[in-house]
Amino acid sequence: MSIRLISTKIRQNRYIMQQKVQTYIQNHQLLVPEGKIIVGVSGGTDSVVLLHVLLALGYDCLVAHCNFHLRMDESDRDELFVRTLAKDLRLPYYSVDFETSEYAEEHKISIEMAARDLRYDWFYELLYNQDAQAIAVAHHADDSIETMLMNLVRGTGLKGLTGIQPRNHKVVRPLLCCTRLELETYLVRYDLDHIEDSTNATLDYQRNKFRNEVLPLLSEINPSVRQTLYDSLVRFEGTWAVYQNAIDKMKALIVHIEPGLIKMNIDNIKKQQHIPTLMYELLHPYGFGPSLIEQVTSQMDGESGKVFFSETHRLIKDREYLLISKIEEISMDDYQIAEDDYVLELPFTMKISRKIISNGFQVSKEPDCVQVDASKITFPLVLRRWRDGDTFVPFGMTQSKKISDFFINNKLSLLEKEHSWLLVSGDEVVWIVGQRLDNRFRVTPDTKEIIEFKI
Repeated sequence: MSIRLISTKIRQNRYIMQQKVQTYIQNHQLLVPEGKIIVGVSGGTDSVVLLHVLLALGYDCLVAHCNFHLRMDESDRDELFVRTLAKDLRLPYYSVDFETSEYAEEHKISIEMAARDLRYDWFYELLYNQDAQAIAVAHHADDSIETMLMNLVRGTGLKGLTGIQPRNHKVVRPLLCCTRLELETYLVRYDLDHIEDSTNATLDYQRNKFRNEVLPLLSEINPSVRQTLYDSLVRFEGTWAVYQNAIDKMKALIVHIEPGLIKMNIDNIKKQQHIPTLMYELLHPYGFGPSLIEQVTSQMDGESGKVFFSETHRLIKDREYLLISKIEEISMDDYQIAEDDYVLELPFTMKISRKIISNGFQVSKEPDCVQVDASKITFPLVLRRWRDGDTFVPFGMTQSKKISDFFINNKLSLLEKEHSWLLVSGDEVVWIVGQRLDNRFRVTPDTKEIIEFKI
């Protein structure tokens, strides 16, 4: 084969890969022709190829580099290389220094998690400051395969088998259609300068163990294992789309979201097919693992009041619903309300107004608005949590009742009880906020002036 023919074939291969990436970008709607792109460049093969391909396709690129100061002199070497690369390409260059180890220790997370959090927080800050359309990072097909295997080993639903997603909000990954071998070939054929991260060859990180040990072992069993796994990824992605559509239809029948509370109808859950799978999709987003999900599922016909905790959420099995809320420290503070207050930022916003009764006045029937006889109120009022032993006279009645009995009779869940507030005048309950007025403070035909409390 002549030298001219070889040269022509190399050029064709270059263009084929660029077109492959462009097609992937278009099919997944990752980028538009106009608008700046923040390109994360470490200086390694993947990010250098990403930058080169995007420039070859005509995109407006800004180079962004993070120095995590984790590899002594190598970290500074990488930064110098990327800065020089940007200068040679006449591209805007931005860099940042992180004390990654200190951040990880302070937040009690791994080095890898710390680096990721710091990197993406800064990328987004840069994105908004530069009014860019997206943040492009250099994950490729092999990274996605490794992610799929890692998820499979840790335990995952179908979503975890789809690997790395092409888009996550403003972060895009145009190279997911390319293998590591394709990127290395492209690098050689274009004779692109790059640097090697020495940690890529170590086994310090979980991903590198899959990359350097697990996949080579699988390749001994099936030499084409990487292509086989990639083909599976593509099929799983399509399967996930169909599956997610079905799950979303089920959720529409089951899940009702209120401020601070997710309610899941137990009867509607029990009407669906393959309840264990459905329960995983319902509860996994709130941090519940397989063992806890199995326990919740087994208790759906049990007595009310059973409580389950993930690291971030609490689930209560109520009569008709599974009730989920974020784990938050419940405020037990009391709040004083002075006579001249009119807008208060309490655990919620309350507006207070006085009105002289005139002809045509009608008492509000809205649960979040109550009107009381001003002559029966003594300031300062107190807003506080309910306590055991609290009593009131429910509107329309003449005998006092324990508030705990009122909650039971009205079938309030444990969460609803915990989040109940009382408006108190002296030692008397004026209003179970948002639920019931005390009859002693109601507006009567003799009332001349009212005070209105509105949430």
